[in-house]
Amino acid sequence: MKRSSFIHMILVSGMLMFSGCLKDLDTLPLDPNVSTSNVAFDNEAAYLQVLAKLYAGFAVSGQQGPAGQADISGIDEGFGQYLRGYWYHQELTTDEAVIGWNDQTIKDFHNQTWTASDGFIYAFYSRVFYQVAACNEYLRQTTDEKLDQRNVSGDLRTQIKRYRAEARFLRALSYWHALDLFRSVPFATEADPVGSFVAQQSNAQDLFTFIEDELKAIDADLAAPRTNVYGRADQAAAWTLLSKLYLNAEVYTGQKKYGESLQFAEKVLNAGYQMEPVYGHLFMADNNKSKEIIFPVNFDGVQTRTWGGMTFIIRAGIGGSMNPALSGVSGGWGGSRTTRQLIEKFPADLTGIVSAFNVGKNYPKVYIPGSFQSTPFNGSDTKNTLASAKSNKIYEGYRYFPADNGEFVILRNPSSTLSGKLGDNGGDGTLETGGANIKVAEKGLYYIKVDLNNNTYQAVKQEWSITGSAIPGSANTDIDLKWDADLGYLVARLDLGTGSFIFRANKSNTLTLGDTGPDGILEAAGSPLQITKSGGYEIRLDLTRPDYTYELRLTSFDKRGFFHTAGQKLDIEDLTLFTDGYAVNKFKNVTSTGVRGKDSDFPDTDFPMFRLADVYLMASEAVLRSGGDKNKALEYFNKVRERAFTGTAGNFAASDLNLDVILDERARELYWECHRRTDLIRFGQFTDGTYKWQWKGGVKEGATVAAYRNIFPIPSADINANPNLTQNAGY
Repeated sequence: MKRSSFIHMILVSGMLMFSGCLKDLDTLPLDPNVSTSNVAFDNEAAYLQVLAKLYAGFAVSGQQGPAGQADISGIDEGFGQYLRGYWYHQELTTDEAVIGWNDQTIKDFHNQTWTASDGFIYAFYSRVFYQVAACNEYLRQTTDEKLDQRNVSGDLRTQIKRYRAEARFLRALSYWHALDLFRSVPFATEADPVGSFVAQQSNAQDLFTFIEDELKAIDADLAAPRTNVYGRADQAAAWTLLSKLYLNAEVYTGQKKYGESLQFAEKVLNAGYQMEPVYGHLFMADNNKSKEIIFPVNFDGVQTRTWGGMTFIIRAGIGGSMNPALSGVSGGWGGSRTTRQLIEKFPADLTGIVSAFNVGKNYPKVYIPGSFQSTPFNGSDTKNTLASAKSNKIYEGYRYFPADNGEFVILRNPSSTLSGKLGDNGGDGTLETGGANIKVAEKGLYYIKVDLNNNTYQAVKQEWSITGSAIPGSANTDIDLKWDADLGYLVARLDLGTGSFIFRANKSNTLTLGDTGPDGILEAAGSPLQITKSGGYEIRLDLTRPDYTYELRLTSFDKRGFFHTAGQKLDIEDLTLFTDGYAVNKFKNVTSTGVRGKDSDFPDTDFPMFRLADVYLMASEAVLRSGGDKNKALEYFNKVRERAFTGTAGNFAASDLNLDVILDERARELYWECHRRTDLIRFGQFTDGTYKWQWKGGVKEGATVAAYRNIFPIPSADINANPNLTQNAGY
């Protein structure tokens, strides 16, 4: 279903009216080209096409993208789109996102000052119940009685049984969103009459039980994990939703169901999904190829166009000095950023550099143009030198010759004509002015020493390696350093443990280099280099400088922080300025191979509503909350960390794992994926807890707010339209 078109259909006949916000769904359309549910299913293809419309309800806002023929009247299709509305509620209300626009009451979300008349709350509430109504009507039209009337049989009837299970899952998902955000809401199913029926208000316990029972009832009819068409729900999607429902049960109903949450999370963990090797690939235009995503909201730049969804998430997050083309879009909207508090959950140094090159001092030099240069024998190139560290006319250094039979000459001064060059006519190590080019037989790295006191030289091939206790296995193991032509250094990439190592030539202790000090300058027989943190490293050795130097790069560092900082301030002084607050550049309309999506205005990138890393963290949390095996909780937790650090360098010990650590890890792993508000509430930190972030409560330093804001109000428009509804406390 990733790239399929959705049927041009408005489900108008017989849809259940929940409130005054939905257009009249009991009237036939005036447009004869638009089908209604009382005739649409005469076409057997409609069963799958209308199911596609139910899925599309999370991605688009009407029948004609990006706008036109809206599903719901009286609401702007951009901010009335389902995912955009959900993102507003789950992200803008937290430490993960602010927005700089002055659209109506949008700033009230981050300030946590919304009211029951808020238009954005009204829009998302309407979208949720439009989805529920659409699913109810689909289920009415696919009963056994209806199928008998239409003489539906055989394979199609078997397929419809699965379609119905998927429709029930989609309805349960929207009802879960309603439960999580609003708690007590109007409730109806396909069993309720249409027309003049006015929905009764459910309570949190009853709605919780309905969602729970539905997801369990459809289990046998859903496709097995990873066997359904991409983008359609399978058993693992239902298990994930059940795990989430149970994980938050204490918030919703006061009943602890962490054991049940763990049970269904572990079913997902054993279902064949796999962690995406590269974190960033989960949020790119070809993320439909990922084996980690359990349930996505599908988008396509040609077939699924909207001003909400991923169009909004990507483009609203681009502004200031950011280049929109790098994110695969034509322009940014300069809206969404994040707070200092999210940034501070990531390591301050995102480069991974543990010890940087030391450029050293300036020494007397001679120049050595040769065949190894990109322009051979370029005598005006001043980068290829030998240095005299003691200023005694003895010059030393290294050069790499990429091919056999390499050649070079010596110049006292740069010269494009090689004027005054020193060479070797007899090949005996003696230098003569104007002599023949000096030759080396084999490709490789050569130590070159020139003594102008007696006009002699030597060129000796050397191979370098590292050895020491930091290398896993035997302390006598040598790890070879390889020449990296692009970098111009010797490089090794490997995992290191705590301990030390030295550089040595030709796997012999006759010539070793260490760092006495340490200051980044290598000395012969110097002190071993110390590794205090285990993990993946890239070791760079530069012997081409006058002072030999090195760089250690920790490749195992948290790579999940996709933040744009150039031209941005960390602190938010003015919410209206895009440059106040770091920008988030997590989602992109570019594939993992660097190809832009099909359209520069509307992304191909899918939204990963459920994915495996989230389930690992839920399982870890459920174990801790239920008093289970802490080692098992640690195993699940570190599974996520190991992908983030590309190794075990970021792993926690059991003694350090607690619920606060899990909350912060969920922020690092899942930011901008519509989990944060629910998480903060579950951990008691959304409203009146001790955790504050900038502009929470409308105060720059952050302030607590009343606990009733843990849930949103029922929109005033629905309270006025439905006499059965009672407003949530505090509103």
